[in-house]
Amino acid sequence: MKKILSLVLVSALGGVITLSAYKLFLEKEDKVVVESTQTTPTFLPTNNVNTLFNSTNEAPNFTLAAENTVNAVVHVKNVTLSSGQMTFEDLFFGRRSQRAQLGTGSGVIINADGYIITNNHVIKNAHELSVTLNNNKTYNAELVGTDPKTDIALLKIDADEALPYVTFADSDNAKIGEWVLAVGNPFNLTSTVTAGIISAKARDLSGTSAQSFIQTDAAVNPGNSGGALVNTNGELVGINTAISSQTGSYIGYSFAVPSNIARKVIEDIMEYGNVQNGILGIQGGALNSSIAEKIGVDDTEGVYIDSVIENSGADKAGIKKGDIIKEIDNIKVSKFSDLKGHISAKRPNDIVNLKLSRDGDIKTISVTLEKNETFTLPLVGRIKNTNPSDLKKYKAPHGVKIIKLNDEYSEYWKNNGIEEGCIITSINDVKVKSVDDVQSVLRNKSESLRIELINIKGEKERYNFR
Repeated sequence: MKKILSLVLVSALGGVITLSAYKLFLEKEDKVVVESTQTTPTFLPTNNVNTLFNSTNEAPNFTLAAENTVNAVVHVKNVTLSSGQMTFEDLFFGRRSQRAQLGTGSGVIINADGYIITNNHVIKNAHELSVTLNNNKTYNAELVGTDPKTDIALLKIDADEALPYVTFADSDNAKIGEWVLAVGNPFNLTSTVTAGIISAKARDLSGTSAQSFIQTDAAVNPGNSGGALVNTNGELVGINTAISSQTGSYIGYSFAVPSNIARKVIEDIMEYGNVQNGILGIQGGALNSSIAEKIGVDDTEGVYIDSVIENSGADKAGIKKGDIIKEIDNIKVSKFSDLKGHISAKRPNDIVNLKLSRDGDIKTISVTLEKNETFTLPLVGRIKNTNPSDLKKYKAPHGVKIIKLNDEYSEYWKNNGIEEGCIITSINDVKVKSVDDVQSVLRNKSESLRIELINIKGEKERYNFR
């Protein structure tokens, strides 16, 4: 009995020693610190509810817009002929071999009769044109007309049924931040839809204030050229035309011709056979801090008028050099492309209302747009159509008048007796009677430029440039 009790005591004592050793040497001590002070968090708490779309019913839904658009966007195929490398047989028989090249793009049906808008660069130099609808039916297409200046072209197909089409929206009402869809048919695999927002308006990529694009971040690639940019109602806001890229593929920004400009161009082509451009009759540029300081004005937004073209609509309405255009038809004007974009949707004899600043006073003036009678002739400068008094002064039977010499070459011209007001009578041995004649001559490309004009002494002179 004593042995049993001894064993129990020894075992208990060993357990106590073992536990004490563990506690003392092996177990890590967990300290609990309780602070009575309250610290301020270094972040701002936020509601855990999504404030952008408070319910699924408010989330953007593009299905209706897509359904209204995809069947009206087509694949455009352009076959051009180019001269291939000349072989010995070609040289021997005096012939030139030609090979077909294929180009593709997209287009938008704008009425049930088969009229289709696309880009001019999609169908340029076409030998054959065909259009494939979203239902895989293919038709030969007729080129109705083009406008290289706005990069818009109009095609026509004769389908055996009424075609689905897209209606026009007023692109002036499109807002920055508004959701839009880019719809194209780039690979003839039926229409493709991408979504984005309007990033900016009245964008000019040329640097000459000659363009006024809608900028969007919806993905647009080269084969989408000529496709539709539509709002969430499926209405046409623009014609996708260009991308900003160093690789040739979409990287974030694309550009569309506004629907108001595209609509005006194709209506002119259908009614007149060419585009009727109305002009305001001013020259100038956008304001900023440095320019405002240079010309001595306080405004930093708007278009500053540097000169007014003689006998133009602006001249007849009483607009003066130094005026600053702030609005056109109640649309704010911050830069020249704002003004250009609005006027590009107008025709000769249309009336626009300008709100302008003159010596600090705000005035509203109505201007009747007139047909473009001016043109910038390379090396020479700005020219315009003549009137009888211009021709009588220089005893010229016909010609166009120089109204502003090229800044770079003005000293050269003046040293040779050529000043503003002198008359150009022929270009490249073709008599010219109007600005339209000059543009027609220059369209026939030539390696040289030959100009015949009358100097301030009334003498005819010829100049050859190569």
